Amino acid sequence: MTVCFDQSIQDPQLIDTKNHCNGNELVLEGGFMIPDNNGGGFDAPEVNAFGHTFRDYNVESERKKQVEEFYRMNHINQTYDFVKKMRDEYKKLDKVEMSIWECCELLNEVVDDSDPDLDEPQIEHLLQTAEAIRKDYPNEDWLHLTALIHDLGKVLLLPKFGELPQWAVVGDTHPLGCAFDDSIVHHKYFKENPDMNNPVYQTKNGIYTEGCGLENVTISWGHDDYMYLVAKENGTTLPQAGLFIIRYHSFYPLHRCGAYKHLMNEEDVENLKWLQIFNKYDLYSKSKVRVDIEKVKPYYLSLIEKYFPEKLRW
Repeated sequence: MTVCFDQSIQDPQLIDTKNHCNGNELVLEGGFMIPDNNGGGFDAPEVNAFGHTFRDYNVESERKKQVEEFYRMNHINQTYDFVKKMRDEYKKLDKVEMSIWECCELLNEVVDDSDPDLDEPQIEHLLQTAEAIRKDYPNEDWLHLTALIHDLGKVLLLPKFGELPQWAVVGDTHPLGCAFDDSIVHHKYFKENPDMNNPVYQTKNGIYTEGCGLENVTISWGHDDYMYLVAKENGTTLPQAGLFIIRYHSFYPLHRCGAYKHLMNEEDVENLKWLQIFNKYDLYSKSKVRVDIEKVKPYYLSLIEKYFPEKLRW
């Protein structure tokens, strides 16, 4: 099953932006490039599931107030100490034991309140993303699987995983322990964040050093970091680029606006190229197009068996 779209655009950069940030054409080592629309690659739709341009947080819509309230709570409550507490709690991986596919099915119960583009169950988004990537990158099976599982951490919203509030699970992520960059969506609400009272946290580098590597930077807690912990601690054989995508795919200030690049090391720079390729599909595959789950399920089960143990600790 391949996801296709009826609509296309001449210049993806006209809408593939956020807070007036511009993307650049990417070339990986060896000349591995993003397919462009003119060459028959992924054809990005012009509008999201609601008929608006993607990631527009200002357009008047039925979800605008809900999304803005989400970010108000997120920016007030995501503090450095809160994130440290969450990581210490959830790295125990003592909530449940289940397979990757069982977790995929659990996502049928989840809708992301922070997303201005989508209100479908999350399993639909996972398969839309994975199938779109599979079409353009048929030989990169690790990338197909990464797309399938990148949002599985959203199960944190469910009772058996602690039933965390939406602001502690979904939405764009950003570093703690240093200044909040202006590119972060609804930046104005940080004025009520307790970390604003710590002058060290309000400098460019904060508690970090330039080039320290994102591995050493504390990022706001959510489904990204949780799924990264699950994958890593359960011994996945996904390449580092896959783990990087899982951990930072919601870090929009970095991969859409270029903020916080001064904290990256050389490995981060190379992995970021893969993340920016992935992000195009993660964002623009959000539509009302449905995927035949039973038809594609055997393929993804084979990838899960290749890269993960049968049962994982969550």
